[in-house]
Amino acid sequence: MLHCNPNMVASPIAPEAAGRLRPPVPEATKGGASMIYQFYEMNHAAVAPFRAAADAMRLFHTNPLNPLSYTAMARSMAAGLELFERVTRRYGKPEFGLPTTVIDGTTVRVTEDIVWSKPFCNLIHFRRDLPAGRAPDQKLLLVAPMSGHYATLLRGTVETLLPNAEIYITDWIDARVVPVTDGRFDLDDYIDYLIEMVHHIGPNTHVIGVCQPSVPVLAAVALMESAKDPLAPASMILMGGPIDTRKNPTAVNQLAQEKPLEWFRDNVIMNVPWPHAGFMRPVYPGFLQLSGFMYMNLDRHITAHKEFYEHLIKNDGDSAERHRDFYDEYLAVMDLTEEFYLQTVDTVFIKHALPEGKMMHRDRLVDTKAIRNVALLTVEGENDDISGLGQTQAAHTISPNIPDHMRMHYMQPDVGHYGVFNGSRFRREIAPRILEFTARHARGAERPNPVKRVIKGGKAG
Repeated sequence: MLHCNPNMVASPIAPEAAGRLRPPVPEATKGGASMIYQFYEMNHAAVAPFRAAADAMRLFHTNPLNPLSYTAMARSMAAGLELFERVTRRYGKPEFGLPTTVIDGTTVRVTEDIVWSKPFCNLIHFRRDLPAGRAPDQKLLLVAPMSGHYATLLRGTVETLLPNAEIYITDWIDARVVPVTDGRFDLDDYIDYLIEMVHHIGPNTHVIGVCQPSVPVLAAVALMESAKDPLAPASMILMGGPIDTRKNPTAVNQLAQEKPLEWFRDNVIMNVPWPHAGFMRPVYPGFLQLSGFMYMNLDRHITAHKEFYEHLIKNDGDSAERHRDFYDEYLAVMDLTEEFYLQTVDTVFIKHALPEGKMMHRDRLVDTKAIRNVALLTVEGENDDISGLGQTQAAHTISPNIPDHMRMHYMQPDVGHYGVFNGSRFRREIAPRILEFTARHARGAERPNPVKRVIKGGKAG
């Protein structure tokens, strides 16, 4: 959640106790913040006719049957109209768009199947049409961040791993569309969901926590090991996650200390307005998160839209399409439930409950020392300004009873936060190590020769 969005720490936080946070539903949410979501919806509705008109006029100026469409003036008009339509649009949930993958040199069809479902999450299995008689691949559960963006943020991660594994991914649902009658969802529920999904997938599952989920993944594994659960994962991979934010604290971590907790709850927790299905559910709104995303790099976003306008005028279709693809994903955001957001901030960023050994899951202590049979790989990016170096690696320190031959840390040079799970270096350097590690530690696999525990930039350290 928080570590995929630096501004979420500077947003609503509640004062209730970590691990048992159950804030009451606010009367109509306090202060002036109560109406901001309403005004946002009213503005969106008011602009809708102008957006529709702009889109119609754009089609007129780009229609090949219109002789004016070939002129510089028409291209300028069409570019301006498209820019207006895009910046005033509400972006819906993107598609994964992975209809095929290549296995052993052969293109095979991929189908998205929802194999488990609860009000706040669907578990998607990317089912591959494997050739008859082919041995099954390892099972990987990708736990996507619940941090404002949709699970499609990991599209590139899925695409890279899909040729070599059965991929399952947590598809978190926008709290704005979940009716209040479906109940609450907090960090405890998140951990329960993870345990249920691992049970559903079955034995010999490998769990990958990308960013924010690193904490609940580690907590879920600790609880399963404490209970001697036979379906505990074979391995867990934690990538760029905030296990211990006291190590090399970033601006994200420091912001968590700047204001009293009550200020955050009173100013940025809002009730979902009508006519959404989640009407009156208290949430941290996606549009507010997006404003934080954009403000951090405002100059870059302004420049990107200016260049997009110029690409359209110059008929540079490839560059314009890359801009559309990026912002269609980047501008699609979801609301988070108040209780999940506040409890996570309080537990992870304020009280550091997990590394302190004080994190509770309902009435049970989360004891990471109980982890003995689940292999652990941690991955960090050298230039990560969201999760500082050492924050994810701290999982090894607080899990001392994992045998040395079942643990490894890898630091990828020259990448920031998103490069840990996406991009060319992920494909070339990180993904092969993940697949090798999970194959090495599959249940029933022969114990290999010991490997060096800490790797930096592909070299043993």
